[in-house]
Amino acid sequence: MLALKVVAEGYVTSFRYHDFMWEKQPTYEMPPPATIYGHICSAVGDWIDPSGVRFAYHFTYRAKFEDLEHIWTWDDKLKRETSKPFRRELLFQPRLILYLNRPDLEQAFRSPVYPVVLGRSQDLFSYVSVETVTLAQVDSAYFEHTLLPYNVNRHTSAGYAITLPRYLDYERSRTPDFGRYFVVKDRIDTRTDFMWFGERPIQHYWIDPTSPEVRGVQLGLQFLSFVGDEDEFASVA
Repeated sequence: MLALKVVAEGYVTSFRYHDFMWEKQPTYEMPPPATIYGHICSAVGDWIDPSGVRFAYHFTYRAKFEDLEHIWTWDDKLKRETSKPFRRELLFQPRLILYLNRPDLEQAFRSPVYPVVLGRSQDLFSYVSVETVTLAQVDSAYFEHTLLPYNVNRHTSAGYAITLPRYLDYERSRTPDFGRYFVVKDRIDTRTDFMWFGERPIQHYWIDPTSPEVRGVQLGLQFLSFVGDEDEFASVA
């Protein structure tokens, strides 16, 4: 399988919880799929059809910290702007390795139309490398620092379930769709870290052959989508 592999790095980023507005704005530890979709469209320079586009990623950061920011709002009683301080969580030195099933978009990432950002509009990133790679399919792999389908929670407790913005429909006033996922930070090995009830089925995993080898296996890639219902019921285990 041919895939586009994009490595991007930045100084800080933040993926705001959609339902937090005042006092504190925590950050997701993984970029939501909707953020990835917007990032792709920014490189292309237009809204692309999300149907058939699939992605996988490996996302890390060095530390999480808080900064003090202000929101300016209009006060109808005072007839002037007022400032409201709040604490925002930030991720320091984020690094994204993005895989897309669209190698035809390589030139778009080599010469992006809009500034390269991930998260907020001020969270500038740089592309370290952009290349087309050939993925391999194997019967075992490890997963780390990534999003997996929600159903993986049936087979391991080495992560946590979360609801994330999946897609924003800009033709319907940015109407959001949400999806359930399983976040894995620490490394899990499909040979030893998945629990099975009954006979273990035969599984096949996509891997990046250029990724580091750990105990005889390499980095597994679980491709997710922006629309449709297959992710909700998919499982890598």
